[in-house]
Amino acid sequence: MRLAVFFFFVLTVQAQSSEEVARVYTDHPRLFLNAHRLRLLKRERERESMRWTQFEALIKGGAQMPEPGFAYALYHAVTGDAAAAKRAVDWALTPSADIRQTAFVFDWCQDALTPAQAKALAAKLTTAARASKAHDIQSTRTRALAAIAAADELGDRGEAVMRDIVEGWWSKQMSPALAAGDDIASGADMLALLELLHAVRDNVNIDLRDSASDYFKQLPAFYVESNYPAPYPAPENEFRIAVYKGAGQPDLESAALSRAAGLALVAFDTNATENQFLQGWLMQDRFLLRGTLGSPYEFMWANPYQPGLSYAHLPLAFHDARSGDVFVRSSWEEDATWFGLFQGEAQIFRDGKITVLKQAVVSSKQVPKFQVGDTATVALGRSGAQFRAVGNEAFIIGLKRKTAYEVEVDGEEMTEMETDKTGNLEISLPPNQETGVRIRERSHT
Repeated sequence: MRLAVFFFFVLTVQAQSSEEVARVYTDHPRLFLNAHRLRLLKRERERESMRWTQFEALIKGGAQMPEPGFAYALYHAVTGDAAAAKRAVDWALTPSADIRQTAFVFDWCQDALTPAQAKALAAKLTTAARASKAHDIQSTRTRALAAIAAADELGDRGEAVMRDIVEGWWSKQMSPALAAGDDIASGADMLALLELLHAVRDNVNIDLRDSASDYFKQLPAFYVESNYPAPYPAPENEFRIAVYKGAGQPDLESAALSRAAGLALVAFDTNATENQFLQGWLMQDRFLLRGTLGSPYEFMWANPYQPGLSYAHLPLAFHDARSGDVFVRSSWEEDATWFGLFQGEAQIFRDGKITVLKQAVVSSKQVPKFQVGDTATVALGRSGAQFRAVGNEAFIIGLKRKTAYEVEVDGEEMTEMETDKTGNLEISLPPNQETGVRIRERSHT
């Protein structure tokens, strides 16, 4: 009887936990500004750090902020400044105010809202949270922020919306796509992903990374190695530029949001070794965001007191067999030669210029190849190809996808390898010597 009562109690508790797992019970502020982060930001203000003074100068100087709701609400959350709160609330009440920033204003300016203003903003957020059927990362992030900010007003503490996002959209659509090798573009989409991760973990106590652990394990290294070697100079600061398709001019708004995403990624798990390399990459003052778009993000997410490791200790070659992305550089210097294969497009970055490689017609006598310093040889492959390679590795691209090939390297026995989802092979080579490589598709007979 006692055993039966015990098991009944355990099952009852588990059922209750399952029912309430997606409910929001945290107090305002709920979005990103938990007690630890808010304490850090207020300490940055007291110390008059360069990130704080830059942000404060823009606010006090009346700069035209691209995201006024976010910027003025953040300033109020740190300072308690009533004028900043009024500007944020007045903006959020306009018809053109977007839902994401409205959620920040409602959440961070609770003490400055009149009952009528709170009712109007809550109605706007609850309508957006319930009505949204979008499936892209930015819209889903915004819906989650709206539901969490207005959880008190939703009746069920946001449970229905958060279950739909976590158990529906994330588990059935997003997580399988990441596990299958789909990439999330740097910039706004990557920032949206990190904002979603923070909001869900902080308020529902669910770590969305668990169902796509391989993707998130390699994300910090991908973030660093997918950047072109040379920085891009701009009037407000220098920018690191993440790989993008085509050879046009970089989008500096995307570059600013990409840096914000990197800072948010470090903040999500400061103890992870891979994030400490990313921290070392980000914490260089010359890349500090000083513009009207980037400065609020820089202030909110950066933690200059977090230890970082030198990114120069990362490998010079990166290959994600899950997505088929390949990035190789000759060194960590800014004048390095860089090769990238991203979303099926091959590029070379050299002398400050991007060259998009077109697939060449491979003759029976010659294999097109490209040498990336002493790091690796990149070759356009085909069955029966033979070539000489220099470096620690050879990357053979352009083969059949998910296909078995027999690979022979001078002085070693023939091995069988399978190409990744875009048709690439990564082959380890004897160091410090030129080596012959031969490949052929495995015969089914």
